[in-house]
Amino acid sequence: MPTYVYEAVDSRGQRIKAEIEAGNEDEAQNKVRMLGYLVTEIKTKAAKTRGPKLGTGPSTKKKTATIGNRVRPKILTGFTRQLSTLISAGLPIVRSLRICEELSKPGVLKNNLIDMTEDVEGGMPLSDAMAKHPKTFDKLYVNMVKAGEAGGVLDQILERLSVFMEKSQKLKKQVISAMVYPAVVITVAGIILYVIITYIVPKFTKMFEDMGVESLPVPTRILIMVSGTLSTYWYLPPIVIVGLYLLYKSIAATAGGRRAFDIVKLNMPLFGSILRKSIISRFARTLGTLITSGVPLLEALTIVRETTGNAVISDAIGKVHDSVREGDDIAGPLDQTKICDRMVVNMVAVGEETGELDKMLIRIADTFDDDVDAMVGGMMSLIEPLLIVVLGCTVGFIVISLFLPLIKLMGSLSQQTK
Repeated sequence: MPTYVYEAVDSRGQRIKAEIEAGNEDEAQNKVRMLGYLVTEIKTKAAKTRGPKLGTGPSTKKKTATIGNRVRPKILTGFTRQLSTLISAGLPIVRSLRICEELSKPGVLKNNLIDMTEDVEGGMPLSDAMAKHPKTFDKLYVNMVKAGEAGGVLDQILERLSVFMEKSQKLKKQVISAMVYPAVVITVAGIILYVIITYIVPKFTKMFEDMGVESLPVPTRILIMVSGTLSTYWYLPPIVIVGLYLLYKSIAATAGGRRAFDIVKLNMPLFGSILRKSIISRFARTLGTLITSGVPLLEALTIVRETTGNAVISDAIGKVHDSVREGDDIAGPLDQTKICDRMVVNMVAVGEETGELDKMLIRIADTFDDDVDAMVGGMMSLIEPLLIVVLGCTVGFIVISLFLPLIKLMGSLSQQTK
């Protein structure tokens, strides 16, 4: 069994360097974690380990050139969980940031951590340092960190935030996969059909002309007309696709256009139900997480409104915010907006009555996540045979259209021989 050399941090923030036997690197990391240590580096015994201890020296202050200005959600989630673990182990925030900085790969996050370490060393609160990088840390992130600093439970808030981000990413991936799969299949099928129509059909057309076939059947004439148009004006499909995309982007850039598209999305067959449930789940989970973290309700509703990603839902949450500001509860105005079904409204009302609104919102989010899982699975099982039927009918039409003249020609030849 291979031997691995690891460096880790214990619960008191002390550096540990030792060896452990395991079948592979993942198993070795799991064994070290079971000992209660945070792994900072692990390699096989034959490999050389890096020199100085992490987080003990001054920050490098050297930034790297980056492409783009955003951090991938997966990387940000990993940083959040890592920072939570270091702070819960008793390390000061500055040293925790330095360790995270040294463990980060060159990029936007590493550059931000360099700036944040300088700001926190200068006496700035961590939340204010994060607020200077809004493209990495949004309002939801900054406000939760601020609430954690005010309550002295920053490590717990960061852990809760990482869990929230993981669940949000999982839900987003489910919705995207549900929409990407049919789009990819349709695109590939469209390319194949385009090749058949522009390359195979013209060969049959020439063959019909050489054989002197007259009065072609209607399906064959339609197919030949489509083939001739696409062969002559081959540049039309990409122009139409690009034109439609640019038209969509230009309309979606306006408030009215974005609202119109959001209404269409919410009312699409099947896709609309999945999208609506996923948005309600994100709304409930975000609001529940913020309330649990100690963020005031009105401020939490404002943050949720900005993170829904749908103009229709955002406007509805804005109405709820205005009603709550005037002294109303949440359930009543939420029911009037008609964005949630009665079950959600009743659960919110029960949460307000029992004083456990945050727990009830998280429960709603979990329920809707399960519903989205089931709906995505059902849609996948429905889309596959539907696509097969549609493509089969299309290919069948092409085949029949090409062979009808041949069948007619063979019939006429058999009559002549008689």
